[in-house]
Amino acid sequence: MNTSSKPAQEIDPRGPRFGAGITGALLIIAVVIGLWQLPIPSDLAERASQVGFIYLAVITAIFAWGAFAGIARHPWGILFKKLVRPRLQPPEFLEAPEPPTFAQLIGLIVTITGLVLHLAGVPYGMVMASGVAFIAAFLNAVFGLCLGCELYALLVRARIIART
Repeated sequence: MNTSSKPAQEIDPRGPRFGAGITGALLIIAVVIGLWQLPIPSDLAERASQVGFIYLAVITAIFAWGAFAGIARHPWGILFKKLVRPRLQPPEFLEAPEPPTFAQLIGLIVTITGLVLHLAGVPYGMVMASGVAFIAAFLNAVFGLCLGCELYALLVRARIIART
């Protein structure tokens, strides 16, 4: 929650798309690793130590970073700002950081769900959650359709969450 009197700094909309491309690549690898590791072991300690689980846990931590630190301080946002944006023309418009930050929260929830399902022994739980997150990242990276941003807009319009 922004408690300062200054509005949040607007961001280049190409930054979240760039980040979605990286995240999508990481998530499709998570899907492949998850499929490769089937069937799921019956022992909880074995499930928690599988490469796919640890890999998705790292991706989940990256989503948490974006959700709680903000999209502008997300690792992919910093990479875009330092290495990519200086090589591009100025953006046609800027956007508020809240919708893509909310989208990171949705990614966090989806990947946590996959981790929990995997620990619970649900055979395709981690693969399905990784796949859902991949589809969202793909749509954002390729088509500029941010599903989390659209959900944010719907929740603001429905007055379920307040625009900051």
